[in-house]
Amino acid sequence: MKKLFAVLCLAAAPAAFAQTCPEKNVLYWQAFPAGGESDLSARHQQLVLKKRCPAIETIIQYKPGAGGGLMWAQMNQLPGDGLNIVGVNLPHIVLQPLEGQVQYKTEDVTPVFWFHYTPDALVVREASPFKTFQDFAKAAKADPGKLSLGGSGLNSANHAAHERLNARFGIKTTYIPYKGTGDMTTAVLGGHVDGAMSYTAYAINNQGKVRALAVAMEKRHPMLPDTPTFRELGIDWVDGAYRGIGVPKSTPAEVRKRLSDLWTALNADPEMKALAARSGFELVNVGVEQMDAFMKEKTALYMESARLLGLVK
Repeated sequence: MKKLFAVLCLAAAPAAFAQTCPEKNVLYWQAFPAGGESDLSARHQQLVLKKRCPAIETIIQYKPGAGGGLMWAQMNQLPGDGLNIVGVNLPHIVLQPLEGQVQYKTEDVTPVFWFHYTPDALVVREASPFKTFQDFAKAAKADPGKLSLGGSGLNSANHAAHERLNARFGIKTTYIPYKGTGDMTTAVLGGHVDGAMSYTAYAINNQGKVRALAVAMEKRHPMLPDTPTFRELGIDWVDGAYRGIGVPKSTPAEVRKRLSDLWTALNADPEMKALAARSGFELVNVGVEQMDAFMKEKTALYMESARLLGLVK
């Protein structure tokens, strides 16, 4: 009987999963231009979702601007049908409304699943004279404000990390915001900025073109074995950006749960795990059941970043 029950469970699994597949094609809205980490993760999900749900297509749409704020300000105008999903980011959706230049509030954004995390990383182009973090810090202290670091958006994860870098190491560098990682890459490789405050994923996906000087992880990244952690450099810094999917507020609770379950299954797929590992993404699984507690915890944490950015006193 036990063997029969196991066989029945295995046979039922594909049917159970099929019930979570969307009935029609999905529009996957991106708040940043093509070429960045958000776009890459969406492409991974598009690939695995097609394998899991072959009857539908995932159509990626781009509406960049205001460091993601343009799309997030408009997401509640989309139909709440479960067929319109929006890429969302932390700490962006917490920090941007504090600054007051975007047309949305944090509570206007409805995340239903956080799927991965990318640790902060300080990077320079391969041809940079800065071979180590110590080289970079020495130059920054010798000429405060001269060195420039690119990043994706204002009041974003990159911007917050830049301010933390300056504060924790007692240096002064200038932050240059770009619409997204794709635009920032052009500036870094062209030598228009001295480096970037980005992520491990950026350093890994551009190996041979850029060099990571430090990463905000508990231990060294296996694909960046020569790059020290900020902890090794004397600063307790383990942080980065979270990426997830959100939906319009009009989306019913049962539809939110179905999308959350679907993305949980995508993250569990062996192909997704392999793609994430190659790209420097650290998979996480925060669904609708954990969402309120997770957002409360992260919002409290990002208030420190908000103070460094001068958004709150």
